Amino acid sequence: MLPEIKHILYATDLGEHTRPVFRYAISLAQHYQAQITMLHTLEPLGTTGAALLEAYLPREKAEKLHGDALNEVRQKMQKRLVAFCEEELNSSPEESQLISDVLVLDGHTAETIVQYSRQIKADLIVMGTHSFSRISELLIGSTARKVTQLSTIPVLIVPMNAPKEL
Repeated sequence: MLPEIKHILYATDLGEHTRPVFRYAISLAQHYQAQITMLHTLEPLGTTGAALLEAYLPREKAEKLHGDALNEVRQKMQKRLVAFCEEELNSSPEESQLISDVLVLDGHTAETIVQYSRQIKADLIVMGTHSFSRISELLIGSTARKVTQLSTIPVLIVPMNAPKEL
């Protein structure tokens, strides 16, 4: 029996190569008559950033400042994701209906993607990968690689040099 794909988790950083990855997710959703959940994650403030904040501000004030800033970034990213979907799908109401949810979650990216894919019982994760230098090519797509290691469902990784238009 062939596997069924009814729910796709599309993980995005809204980077330069977002459009071709999104088009793959849409194409798969159309082919399998599946729904897409679009996800962006916000990484927590690292220990160095937290230490810098606390060096200049009292702990409570630093935590409040960080929390307020995180909420603002979360709201802006949510708006950017929705705007991106509208821009990409405005000519096709059929494609727009493929998007079931658009959300921004806090957490370490790879772990959050995999945990959320389990929570929504996704059948497939679609995401892109990229690198910025020769050194990063050795670690190509560290988030994508980690997702493939942690996930128990298939992961489609669209490379950064995929055609921008399908």
